Amino acid sequence: VLDEQMLAAAVAAGAQFIVTPGSTRELLLAALDSPVPLLPGVSSASELMIGYALGYRRFKLFPAEVCGGVAALKALAGPFGGVRFCPTGGITPDNLQRYMAQPNVMCVGGTWMFQREWVEQGDWARIRQCSAEALQLLE
Repeated sequence: VLDEQMLAAAVAAGAQFIVTPGSTRELLLAALDSPVPLLPGVSSASELMIGYALGYRRFKLFPAEVCGGVAALKALAGPFGGVRFCPTGGITPDNLQRYMAQPNVMCVGGTWMFQREWVEQGDWARIRQCSAEALQLLE
């Protein structure tokens, strides 16, 4: 979701939660009145502070690898002790465990489990298999 119109359309379509790649003050304010929760995207401490000032405590860190990865999460933990993240962007089976080991990470997102062509072809078995393999990495 990129703006207020997309937010309204997603809610009208029955979304149970909303995730954004970034944040604008207008979108964050609109989502405060939304009947579904918002996980706003951030890539800097300044963006995080804008959401924090409005009461948000859960954020999507995107693109995680590009904006510092695990090192950024460790650095943000100091001034933002009560904040938790869902890093996405560059998360792979090879680095998943490093991200999940961070105390301020609640979950991760990864596209390796949902390749576009698999969805277009309806290859749900492959998506289920990749998702199950990702969960096994966390055991």
